[in-house]
Amino acid sequence: MVRLGINIDHVATLRQARGGREPEPIAAAVEAELAGADLITCHVREDRRHINDRDLRLLREVIQTELNQEMAVTEEMIALALEIRPDHACLVPEKREELTTEGGLDVTADVSRIKAAAQKLKMAGARVFTFIDPEETQVLASARCGVDGVELHTGRFAEVFGKDEEDAELERLASAAETASRAGLEVHAGHGLNYRNTPLLLESVPQIVEVNIGHSIISRAIFVGVGHAVGEMRSICDMFRGE
Repeated sequence: MVRLGINIDHVATLRQARGGREPEPIAAAVEAELAGADLITCHVREDRRHINDRDLRLLREVIQTELNQEMAVTEEMIALALEIRPDHACLVPEKREELTTEGGLDVTADVSRIKAAAQKLKMAGARVFTFIDPEETQVLASARCGVDGVELHTGRFAEVFGKDEEDAELERLASAAETASRAGLEVHAGHGLNYRNTPLLLESVPQIVEVNIGHSIISRAIFVGVGHAVGEMRSICDMFRGE
């Protein structure tokens, strides 16, 4: 079955909207695990706009599955990861003004720095991934960095889902996944995935072994609860076996 990572950033975003203590992202992570999540994903940003250091430390202590820390390739974030020792470290681009991650990491522009970061993180026991646009050049550059795999940015696919451009974007994702597989890289996917588009993605790109989903599941959880929302996506992932 395809592994399901639940991103709890949006629970923390709701908490920060009032500057209080609820909703508690750690509780959401526990509920997600009980409903079948394979890992908990979070992104500690430079400005700590949602997940903060306290959250990350508590997640490391509390969760029973795996912790996936999304992080910019900066000395501050590398040092934090070396302290926390997440199971996965996903290297992502970060701009202070963006509402959410707008594109993939440009690995081709900074191979040496990303390779050095990956080596440090792997020595601390983390499996390292790059969050990239589905482009062959980015996949091959990631392979040169010695990472364990890539997470393909599916934002464009989510935008064109159900439109004429859908097939072309699926072909781009499938080609990138095939290149990654040939290079010995594990293939993950994330950004903009929801209950409607995830089945088509997994059917079309069988190399995907893990998806990381946040906004759609947390949005659904407002109406049906975290456990039910995660369980629904768990059922979708169980229909597919990543290659």
